[in-house]
Amino acid sequence: MFKLGQRVVIVADSFEQGLPLGEYGYLIARDRNPDSAFSWVLRIPKIDKHIAVVEEDIALEEQLLEEEANRISHEALLDFALATRNEALFRQLMGMEDAEEANDEPAKESMEEFIRKVNIKAWI
Repeated sequence: MFKLGQRVVIVADSFEQGLPLGEYGYLIARDRNPDSAFSWVLRIPKIDKHIAVVEEDIALEEQLLEEEANRISHEALLDFALATRNEALFRQLMGMEDAEEANDEPAKESMEEFIRKVNIKAWI
């Protein structure tokens, strides 16, 4: 997945090494030693150090930006569905569409009942 020289972001600190979370680094070596828990050597220019890290502690910047964009668009669609009281879109976004299709006879609920359920979930 990763290649030498790639710019990555530190997203975790599994071995509690004091890694600067959210900072950028560059992959400068791969540790192929089977006795080592670490898989990459990372050069962090901000602190001017080389640090061995596991693959779970780093992520590509493009991947993080894509995940954030998907999350923001999902939240925006959810806000739009609530503002326009679009029940079908809300159910689709919340994943409630499958539960309704599983029932042979879906129960019709009033608009007030729907708003009450949304308000209850909003408090949770």
